[in-house]
Amino acid sequence: MKFYNLYSFFRGAALLSGVALFSLSCTSAASNTGNEVQYWLTKGDGTVKLQQQTSVKFVNNPNSFQNIEIDDSQTFQYVDGFGYTLTGGSVEVINRLSPSNRKALLNELFGKGKNSISISYLRLSIGASDLDGEVFSYDDLPEGQTDPSLSKFSLAKDKDLIAMLKEILKINPSVKIIAAPWSPPVWMKDNGQSKGGSLRHEFYGTYAQYFVKYIQEMKKEGITIDAVTPQNEPLHPGNNPSLYMPSEQQGNFIKNHLGPVFKANGITAKIVVYDHNCNKPEYAIDILKDPEANQYIDGSAFHLYEGDISALSTVHNAFPDKNLYFTEQWTGSKGTFNEDLNWHTKNVIIGSMRNWSKTALEWNLANDTGYGPHTDGGCTECKGAITVSDRENFTRNVAYYIIAHASKFVPAGSQRIASSQTRGLSTAAFKTPAGKIVLIVDNDSKTDEYFNIKFAGKSAAATISGRSAATYIF
Repeated sequence: MKFYNLYSFFRGAALLSGVALFSLSCTSAASNTGNEVQYWLTKGDGTVKLQQQTSVKFVNNPNSFQNIEIDDSQTFQYVDGFGYTLTGGSVEVINRLSPSNRKALLNELFGKGKNSISISYLRLSIGASDLDGEVFSYDDLPEGQTDPSLSKFSLAKDKDLIAMLKEILKINPSVKIIAAPWSPPVWMKDNGQSKGGSLRHEFYGTYAQYFVKYIQEMKKEGITIDAVTPQNEPLHPGNNPSLYMPSEQQGNFIKNHLGPVFKANGITAKIVVYDHNCNKPEYAIDILKDPEANQYIDGSAFHLYEGDISALSTVHNAFPDKNLYFTEQWTGSKGTFNEDLNWHTKNVIIGSMRNWSKTALEWNLANDTGYGPHTDGGCTECKGAITVSDRENFTRNVAYYIIAHASKFVPAGSQRIASSQTRGLSTAAFKTPAGKIVLIVDNDSKTDEYFNIKFAGKSAAATISGRSAATYIF
């Protein structure tokens, strides 16, 4: 039996660093023929990174391999996209590149050519996140002052981020954006500080208007905010900036303020609740149980620093008419390429998709060699998808490949279809708007796994290296 485990187009050195060296050895996924299954591989040992391999074929030779059955008659959620959070720090370090390298990187990340990974979804912070160089809101005032009319509201602190977003949208006008605050202006908080505290009740209405002004002002810049969450990690007040907002407060804010104010102002951005760990699905369920709040809510968002990815299905089963979003998972300075590639592909990409998520987002897009910028008290170990070292060089980190195995091949508007799981292999399958079938496979075992891709009465024998991720397209 011939095991289709040879690979070609090997250019490992070209994928390690530097814009000028980058080349994805692949042809357009749209060019494959009916009996061929093209596939791209990333090995956990880092010797192969998103490289196209020798195609396998539907030949129906009998064998004793395990089967991955794909059934496009069983359909699930539509996909909105894959991507990262474009933090202020990400913008800062990407802007340190020379103009030509900066332009090439943005096209590589957001373009649709054969050497691009086609990021289709971004998350933004409303005001500063902890991966900005400083803490700020859009209405900062001297201590003791308030601005209930929001007359001093300004997006000036985000001018560089806005400029980059405009460039990104020229490259890919269909990129969708979800936005979340890490903290309101401190004068709205009961502790008067950027870290922790809760929203003062008398400013619930003002804060709802703050969201409206943000969406409206971004729209004036040509940037459409597709969705918002009322608070990033509402049960983690120890970050800087941050806010403590338990479910009863968030539900009150949505049903009595944010939802009605959005409706009154014709704001169509979706309201997505929670935006925190999978260990507390009851947070979202408690809010969705309130019919007054429910009417304004599109869905709920999750991270996976605690809990199990199946929490998304718990919420889906309770409220099947509401959408699910996976919005953040970091890779850290102490992680290894091998461990992160496999855990994140299995849980963040495949796991979130198999549990009804419309998005799968890794954390920050870019950082410098010291894991900055970050606020005082912000994350000191968060590793971006890209590390910028100087004007001429950057490195593609593991989060780049985790997302690329999905974003490059599964465009927005694709629909998840049924795919079986096998011994040692995790899978997710999709049908693209162009009618292509895409299968993402993670091999979490140490040994190579041989299997058949079975679809529509056809069978193709394939193999995936141990501790590797692969994407198959036909």
